[in-house]
Amino acid sequence: MEGASVDDKHKIVVAVDESEESMDALSWCLSNIISHNSTTTLVLLYVKPPPIIYSSLDISAHIFSADVIVAMEKYGADLANKVMQRAEAVFRNFNKNVNVERVIGSGEAQDVICNTVEKLRPDTLVMGSHGYGFLKRALLGSVSENCAKRVKCPVVIVKHPRDE
Repeated sequence: MEGASVDDKHKIVVAVDESEESMDALSWCLSNIISHNSTTTLVLLYVKPPPIIYSSLDISAHIFSADVIVAMEKYGADLANKVMQRAEAVFRNFNKNVNVERVIGSGEAQDVICNTVEKLRPDTLVMGSHGYGFLKRALLGSVSENCAKRVKCPVVIVKHPRDE
């Protein structure tokens, strides 16, 4: 088309967690999806487990004091920061023209990831695969498979190199 310009701006969401698989997915994304001549926004998405909610009838509410709950919340925040620092260390190994954004959500991983993708409308979602076998996947479910079915953008599920 005459007068049309090609938009080289892309947004990619990479779901990261404590696992090696998610860091492998991030490395794979930086090596294979992001080109040197495009301006890409890389969104690092970490999902903390849902907060603990107690009812007034729940006996465990009496077992866990406010101090324990605050300590657990602090641990969750520290863990999120450590995961993001680890992801940013992986990113620093690549010489790419990339803007990095951090997004930290809380809740069930598949719901938070799908809702964030719907809100941010990225070009691609990249996730690692834990490589669970049939039985574990049947019992625990697969976050990556669930997200691949639910989101509207392309999804890249990266196998852990040791799973190949």
